[in-house]
Amino acid sequence: MFNSEQGSPPIAVTLTVVKTIRTPRKTPARRPSTRVFNAQAFLDSTGVARRAVAYDAGVVVFTQGDRCKHVMYIRSGTVKLSVLSKTGKEAVVAMLGAGDFFGEGCLAGQRFRIGTATVTTPSTILMIGKRAMVSLLHRQHAMSDRFISHMLARNARIEEDLIDQLFNSSEKRLARALLLLARYGKDDRPVRVVPHLSQDTLAKMVGTTRSRVNFFLNKFRGLGFIQYDGEKPVTINNSLLSVVLHD
Repeated sequence: MFNSEQGSPPIAVTLTVVKTIRTPRKTPARRPSTRVFNAQAFLDSTGVARRAVAYDAGVVVFTQGDRCKHVMYIRSGTVKLSVLSKTGKEAVVAMLGAGDFFGEGCLAGQRFRIGTATVTTPSTILMIGKRAMVSLLHRQHAMSDRFISHMLARNARIEEDLIDQLFNSSEKRLARALLLLARYGKDDRPVRVVPHLSQDTLAKMVGTTRSRVNFFLNKFRGLGFIQYDGEKPVTINNSLLSVVLHD
């Protein structure tokens, strides 16, 4: 029995053992690769590069009405795609550069070329047979993704070109054509140089006359939008964008 004279009663102490459970450390998920697929390096590695053809400026790669046998990839240089009407009027429908495909209509069952491809600067072009291209797209997903991206971008460009022709003035169409030729938005350089093209070719791209192109080029030069002396390639300043954006 507890005796109050003997001091305070003993204190009962309860010990609780807490077991620490260590959770296994999670391995961080791998981030998807941000590397851009290099179509040229891939085509080189598959042996397609052995079918590379060098062209001088002015040489025709294929003519409207030729049979479709190959898809082409521009390794370097520039190519003009044009269409000739029954009345003999020519329209330039696209200017392509390094990294672009063309002639892909054969993959969609196109038997004959609907336009003409002409090299405008010394170029090297890879010639990929229809069957070889189909095989590459089936076996190599990265190549397929790259090609699909190219086709979607081409489709969007065609829609924009149509809207441009329907609703914009020839002055705006020329400004837009120069910006596209300079690959505006492809990099962060403040000044870009357009591949050398004649005023006649620019007129066929825009859908106007050479005299109107000459007038607008001189106007853009006077406003400081471009640097141009009639012989050297046109140098584009970012301020030319104001012509396209201005209502």
